[in-house]
Amino acid sequence: MKLNRRDLLKAASAVGALNVVWPLSAGLSPAQAREAAEALGAQYDPAPFTLGVASGDPLTTSVVLWTRIAPDPLAPEQPLPEVVEVEWVVATDRALRRVVARGKAPASATLGHSVHVPVGGLRAGTHYYYAFQALGKTSRVGRTRTAPSGRISRVRFAAANCQAFHDGYYGAHRAIAREDVDFVVHLGDYIYEHGPVGGDHVRDHDSPEILTLTDYRRRHALYKGDASLREAHAAHPWFLTWDDHEVVNDYSGTGGGAPMMQRRAAAYQAWYEHMPHRDGGESSLPDPVIHRNRRWGDLLELSVLDLRSYRSAQNLPAGTILGADQKAWLKQNVDRAPDAWHVWANSIMLSQLRGRPGGGYMFTDQWDGFLAERKEVLDHVHKSGLEDLVVITGDWHSAFVDDIRTDFDDTASPVVGTEFTAHSVTSGAYSAEWNAANGPLMGRANPHLKYFEGNRYGYDVYEVTPERFTTHMRVIEDRRDPYSPVSTLTTFHVDRGTVGSYEDPATKTSPAQYRRD
Repeated sequence: MKLNRRDLLKAASAVGALNVVWPLSAGLSPAQAREAAEALGAQYDPAPFTLGVASGDPLTTSVVLWTRIAPDPLAPEQPLPEVVEVEWVVATDRALRRVVARGKAPASATLGHSVHVPVGGLRAGTHYYYAFQALGKTSRVGRTRTAPSGRISRVRFAAANCQAFHDGYYGAHRAIAREDVDFVVHLGDYIYEHGPVGGDHVRDHDSPEILTLTDYRRRHALYKGDASLREAHAAHPWFLTWDDHEVVNDYSGTGGGAPMMQRRAAAYQAWYEHMPHRDGGESSLPDPVIHRNRRWGDLLELSVLDLRSYRSAQNLPAGTILGADQKAWLKQNVDRAPDAWHVWANSIMLSQLRGRPGGGYMFTDQWDGFLAERKEVLDHVHKSGLEDLVVITGDWHSAFVDDIRTDFDDTASPVVGTEFTAHSVTSGAYSAEWNAANGPLMGRANPHLKYFEGNRYGYDVYEVTPERFTTHMRVIEDRRDPYSPVSTLTTFHVDRGTVGSYEDPATKTSPAQYRRD
C-alpha cells in the first residue's frame, strides 16, 4: 500500500520515529531536519544549488533567471560569506556552448543569497538554456523561452495551485515538467504556513506556526526539496501570483496590527527570495508588485492579479479585493485590450458559489465577499465590449467550470466570459461523500455552474488557437505516488467570439459530481 507524506507523519507520531517526523519540528538540528525531509521524499540538488534553478516572467527580449545559494537548505543560517559572487550563462544549446549572454551577480545574505537576473537582448519566441556557477560548483541546466511577437497560431500553457507538502507527492509537477507547454502559471498557495494537520485552522504541536523570515525561508526550502517541483521550474518559465497560505490563512494584506505587518513582510520577502519574479529586488520590499499584464504574440493577453495585498475586510458595502490602484489598472487593461484571448490569472474563485438553493455564500474570502466590486468590474467588461475573456483560478482544491455573468443572481444577465478552476496539486479536497452530496446542490443553486469534480488532484493544460481556447483537466492517479501516472479527465472548449464553454463530446462521460446537461 502506498503512503503519502501525511500517512507517514501520522505513523511516525504513533511510534515516535525520528526519521519521519515533520522536518521543521522545533528542536531538530539542521542535519536532523534534512534527514526527516529526505524520509518524506525530499531530494535536494548538490550544494550549494540545493534548491535548483528557475526562470520567469518572460518578455519578448527578456526573462528573469533565479537561483538561491543554500548549501544547508533547512538551516536557520547558511554557512556563507555576506556576499557570494554568482556567475550565470545563457546559451541556445543545452551544453551551453553557443553562449548569447553571461555575467555575474552578487548573492547577498540580505536576500537569503538569492539571485534574480533579468537577462535582456534575447530573441523573441526562442528557447534558451542557462546555468549558474558559485563556490567552484555549477548548477543544473535550466530551459526557458521568451515570449513571441507578432502573429502566432498556437500557445500551450499549464496552471498549478495549492501544493501542501504534507498532503502528498508532486506527481503533477513531474508531469508539468514533461508537458509541451510554453510557460506555467502558478495560481497561489505555493507553500502552507502550517504543517501536517487535519484542516487549515488546526496545527500539530510539532509544526508550530511560522512567523519570522527564517521560518518562511525554511518552509520554502522544504517545499523546494521535492525534486518534481524543481524539475518543473527548470523546464519552463513561470508566471506567479500568490494566495493566502504564503502568509497565513484568509489574511487581508491591509488588515492587522504591527505583528501582522511584520509577519506579512517576512513572508513576502521569503516568497520573493525563492521565486523567479521580476521586480525591483530589495528596493521593492516589503511590498513586491505581483500584478502585471503580458502578451504572448497577437494571440493571448495575460493579466496576473494580486487578490491579497490590497484587499479590505470582507462583506463591506464598499469593500475591495483589488485595491483602488489595481482596479484602475485592470479597467485600463480592459479598455485598451488588443484583439486577442484575454486570460486573467486569478487566485480565488471569481464566480458566485452558493452552497445550496436559497442558501448563503460558501466562502466570502473569495470574490463573493466583495459583491459590489465584482459587479463593477464585470459590468465594465461588458460595457467595454471586451470579448474572449477566460479566467483561470485556483484555491478550491476541486475543478469547476462556470459562465461568468455580470449578475450571477439574474440568469438573464449577459455572459461575459468563462472561469476554469483547477484541481489542487496535493492539497486535501473535501471527501468523496461530501462532493457527491453537495455537487448537485451547488449545481441547482448556481445556474452558471456547468461542471464540478472534487475527487481528484492535478493541474490544467490550456491549448489556445485563434479559433478556440481548450482546457484539458489533467489528473494524477495517486498523490501518494511521486511517479503517479497522469491522464486527461475531461476537456472543455470556448470558441472565439462566442461566450460560454462546452465539454468535448469525447470526455462527457468522465466522472464528475455535477455537470449541467
